[in-house]
Amino acid sequence: MSRNRPEFPLVWLALARLGAVLVPVNTGYRELDGAHVLARSGARFAVTDGEFADLLRGIAPGTAVERVLTVDELTHEGAEKTCGEFAPVAGELPCNIQFSSGTTGTPKGCVLPHRYWTTLAHGLVDGFPHLDQNDTILTAQPFHYIDPQWNVAVGLASGATLVVLDRFHPSTFWQRVREHRVTWFYCLGLMPTLLLRMPADADDTRHHVRAVSASAIPADLHADLERRWGVPWYEAFGMTETGSDIRMDPADHDELVGTGCLGRAAPGREVMVADEHGNPLPRGQRGELLVRGVGLMHGYHDDPDATARAFHGGWFRTGDLATMDTEGRVFYVGRTKDMIRRSGENIAAEEVERALLRHASVRSAAVLGVPDELRGEEVKAWVVPAEGHRVDPAELAGFCAGKLAYFKVPRYWAVVDALPMTDSERVAKGTLRAGDGDPLTGCYDSREGRWR
Repeated sequence: MSRNRPEFPLVWLALARLGAVLVPVNTGYRELDGAHVLARSGARFAVTDGEFADLLRGIAPGTAVERVLTVDELTHEGAEKTCGEFAPVAGELPCNIQFSSGTTGTPKGCVLPHRYWTTLAHGLVDGFPHLDQNDTILTAQPFHYIDPQWNVAVGLASGATLVVLDRFHPSTFWQRVREHRVTWFYCLGLMPTLLLRMPADADDTRHHVRAVSASAIPADLHADLERRWGVPWYEAFGMTETGSDIRMDPADHDELVGTGCLGRAAPGREVMVADEHGNPLPRGQRGELLVRGVGLMHGYHDDPDATARAFHGGWFRTGDLATMDTEGRVFYVGRTKDMIRRSGENIAAEEVERALLRHASVRSAAVLGVPDELRGEEVKAWVVPAEGHRVDPAELAGFCAGKLAYFKVPRYWAVVDALPMTDSERVAKGTLRAGDGDPLTGCYDSREGRWR
C-alpha cells in the first residue's frame, strides 16, 4: 500500500523473482475495504508508506498479516550476500492477486500469473505500437492499479524509458509529456474528455508523441482529440482479468476514427460475440464479447463460483456488449449490466452519458436505471457541473431531447459535487446503486417539473 514511489515496482519485481505474490492495496481504502482485501487475499506481510502503517496495523489482527513493514525499514545492505540462488519462476505461477476496481460490486481478487505480464508486455513490443528502446512512455495512475504495473513490464521488455507521474493532473499532463519527451502513452476513462476541456495552448502540437492508445475514446470527440494534439489516437480494450485483448492499428485507423471501433484481436487473443448461452452470433449481430488466449487470469482468488460464472468453455465473459464486422473488427455497444430497460426499450447508459458530456455546463455524468412501477425502470442522471458553471436540469433535459430518442432522456436528475470513481477513471456505479435511502429523494423530476 504505497503512493507512486520507486519502492512499489521494486518490491513487486523482487517478490516476482522470489516466486511470491503481490497484493496491491488501493491507497484510498480505509478500515472496511482495506480489511476486505487483506482478509480475502490471505496476505501474510504488508509493505507500506509510513502514512498507511497505522491503518494496516489496525486492520492486521483480523487478517493473516503477521508483520507490517514501512518502506523506510527496507534496506539494500548485505542483500548481495544473503540472496543466494533463485529457483526458476514458471510462467503460470501466480504473480499478483489484483483486486478489480469494483465498478459494479465488491472487488474480486484476480489471480494473475507471470505469463499475464509477459504476454501483455511483449504484445506491445512485437505488435502495435511496437515500443522499443528509443521510446519514452508515461503513466499517470496509482501503482496499485493495473496500468502502471504493465507499463513497468513493457518498459523492461522494450528497453523504453518509463516516466511515472504522482497522479493524473489534466491541467499539467501535456506539460509533463513535453518536458520528458514522451513518445507514447496510454489513458482511459474520463481522461481524454478532461484533457480536451483544458484551454487550448500554442504548444499543443509541439511534442514528440507518435501515438496515443486509449480505452473508451468518446466517438464524437475522437477527431477533435487528433486535431488538437496533431497525433493519432488508437482505441484499445482490455480488462484486469484478461490483459490486452483488442486494439486498433494504423491499417484501420483512418477509416475508423469516430466509429467506436475497438479494433481487432491483439496477438495471442481470440474474440467472439456470443448469445446468452455462449454460442457465436452472426457478424453484425449484437451480443456479449468473449475473449480467450494465453496469459489470462487463473480465476478469482478463493471464489470458485465467481470464476465459474466468468468463464464459458474456456472463453472469458467480459460483460460487454459488442458487434463484429466481416473483417473481424469489434464495435463496442455497452455493458450488459449497464443497460436500462424502460417500457420495453433497451437504453445504453453510456449513450446518454456521452450526450450529456457534450453540454458545456457538464464536467462529468453518470446514468442508471431506477425502479418504476409503470415502466419497470426510469432513467436517472447524476451530473457534476463544469468549473464556473451551474446546471439547470430542465435545460439539460431539453438538450438531451434534441439529441436522443424521447425514451432515453433522463426523467430524474441529481446535481452533485463529484462522482465516486475507480482507479480506472470510471464511475463506481455500484456505489451509486447502493446509495442511501430512496434514490428519488432530492432529485429533479423533469416530467413533473419540480424537485422531489
